[in-house]
Amino acid sequence: MTRQLSRTIALGCTALLISVPVFALYYLLNIEEFAEIARNNITLPIQWQTVSVMQWYTLWLLTATYISIGLIGLVFLRRAFTNFAQGQLFSYSNSRNLRQFSAFLLIQVLAKVLLLILSSVLLSMNHPAGEKIFAVQFGSGEIKMIAVALIMWVVSDLLIKGSRLESENKQFI
Repeated sequence: MTRQLSRTIALGCTALLISVPVFALYYLLNIEEFAEIARNNITLPIQWQTVSVMQWYTLWLLTATYISIGLIGLVFLRRAFTNFAQGQLFSYSNSRNLRQFSAFLLIQVLAKVLLLILSSVLLSMNHPAGEKIFAVQFGSGEIKMIAVALIMWVVSDLLIKGSRLESENKQFI
């Protein structure tokens, strides 16, 4: 069951690594659709009629950068679960991959906070004086991501210890 689940997770990571850039490119080429999604999901009091096309492209670039951080993390997660699917549970490679995933997850938390700050400034820069927005948000979602990243970091250490025990056990057999 562990191998099959690991294989499924690795395939899911691969699917995301392929499909997300395709969607990003689609929205780059159809910036008006991206703008519509942004209008529907950004809960700031932005005067949308003042946002220029160049600002939408800049927001797309900021969003793509944020998403890219997560995709890089997914590369490492996919590598680890590919190894798990092959029965390689305790290895330095898995430990390193999970540690890299957790590092990128932590970076993505910071990037999410920064994305909102930059987005609020970018989208309100055409507002009249006194109505510009500087928004910062750090909530339970970010705390959960930090917790998951730290747990993955600890699991990566456990894999190294498990690898040492496995090699000691092989020496006795």
